[in-house]
Amino acid sequence: MAGQINAFEMAQKQFDGVAKQLKLDAGVSEVLRWPQREYAFRIPVRMDDGSLKVFQGFRVQHNDARGPNKGGIRFHPAETLDTVRALATWMTWKCAVADIPLGGGKGGIVVDPATLSVREKEELCRGWVRAMWKNSGPRNDVPAPDVGTTPQMMGWMMDEYSRLVGQYTPGVFTGKPVGGGGSLGRTEATGFGVIYTVREAMKRRNLDPKKSVAVLQGFGNVAQYAAIGFVELLGGAVAGVSCYDRHDKKAYTYTKKGGIDPRFLISIVDQYGTIDKQKALDSGYEVGDGDNWIGLEVDVIIPAALEGQVNAETVKKISKSVKLIAEGANGPTTPEADEYFKKNDIFNIPDFLCNAGGVTTSYFEQVQNDMNFYWSKDEVLQRLDEKMTSAFNSVYDRSEKEKVYMRDAAYMVAIDRVVKAMELRGWLTGSA
Repeated sequence: MAGQINAFEMAQKQFDGVAKQLKLDAGVSEVLRWPQREYAFRIPVRMDDGSLKVFQGFRVQHNDARGPNKGGIRFHPAETLDTVRALATWMTWKCAVADIPLGGGKGGIVVDPATLSVREKEELCRGWVRAMWKNSGPRNDVPAPDVGTTPQMMGWMMDEYSRLVGQYTPGVFTGKPVGGGGSLGRTEATGFGVIYTVREAMKRRNLDPKKSVAVLQGFGNVAQYAAIGFVELLGGAVAGVSCYDRHDKKAYTYTKKGGIDPRFLISIVDQYGTIDKQKALDSGYEVGDGDNWIGLEVDVIIPAALEGQVNAETVKKISKSVKLIAEGANGPTTPEADEYFKKNDIFNIPDFLCNAGGVTTSYFEQVQNDMNFYWSKDEVLQRLDEKMTSAFNSVYDRSEKEKVYMRDAAYMVAIDRVVKAMELRGWLTGSA
C-alpha cells in the first residue's frame, strides 16, 4: 500500500482542503499548490571498477516568498520527482509554521548510497553541485542532509560550491560537520524538536510524560534522538523501535521488557540506521516482524521513517491505548489515516510542525556562518526549544479557535504567512 502512495498528490490534497476552508483565491491557490521551479539532470560518475555510470538527480524549489529555498538532498533508490515535489512543498509550510525566513526546496538522487564506496559518494555529491551551483547559493537555495546523506557529504558539497564560485561559502549548505562550518546541536535538533512538541502537546492534553510509553518507526537520526529525548528529557519509556535491515532487506521491530535503551541501540547501529540484530538479541532484546511497532500498546506513536507509512490499512492496527501521534517523518500519515485519528480522538502533531527542529537549526547554522561566530550547544538547543514551543502553541491556539484538526491549523498558520509575504512583495498585484 505505502509504495502506491503519490506523496505530491497527498500534499496537494492536504493543501486544497485547507485552501477551501480559508476561502483562498483560486489563482493564489494555483500558485501555491505547484513548485515555482524544477530541475532534473544526469550526473556521470567514474566508478571504482573503471566504468562510467549515470545517476538521475533532482532539485525542486517550491516558494521563496519568505526567503531562500531550504531543504534536504535525499539519496534513495526509490526517489521520484513527485516525492521531491511533495517534500519541497512541505518545506515551504514547515519554514513558515516555524516562522523562519526561508522557503521550501528539496533535492534527490536515485541511488542506494550503501552500494557506493566513499570515493564514489564524494564524486556523486560534487557532481550534484556542478549540476546545480548556478541555481543555488546562500541567498537563493540552501540544501541540507536528508535520507541517505550525511554531514560529511554536505562538507564535500560546500567545498565544491566554494571552488566553483572562487570563495569560501559555508552558508550554501547546512548540516555540515562541526569544525567544517557546522553548528553544535544540529545532530540532535530534529529528534529533540519532535520531543519539544510532544512535551507541549502533553501539557495541553493533560498527559503525564513520566507515565507515558512511546514506540518509534525508523532508527535514523530523527528517531534516535527522539527516543533519547522521550526517555531523558520527558522521563518516559520507549517500548520499541522498528528498523529496516539493509542486509536482510526487511524491517524488524526491536522491543525489550521495561523499555529499550536508545543509547545502547545507537551504539550497535550503522550509518544507514541498521541495528546489529545479533548484538541486540545477545543483549536481551526481542526481534519481531517489522510491522509489529504500530500495534504495540503505547500512549505515543512516533513514525520517523518514510512517507505514507500510516495509511488506510496500517492505521487499523493501532492500539486503543494510543493518545498521541507525533510525525517525525515527512508525510507519514495519509488523509485516510487522518480521518481515523479524528474519529478516534487521537491527537496529531503534523509533520511540518513536529519535525521542524532540523530546518530551524539549519537556519541557526546559516546565521552563524554569516556572523562567523558560533554558539554553544546549550544556546542552540535553548533557541530551538523557544522556536518549537512558540510554533506549537500558535498552531494549537489556531486549532482551538477555528475548531479544526491540528494539521489543518498548521496549514492555516503557514499559508497565511506565505500569502502575506507574497502580498508584501507585490507578487499578487500584477506588479511582480
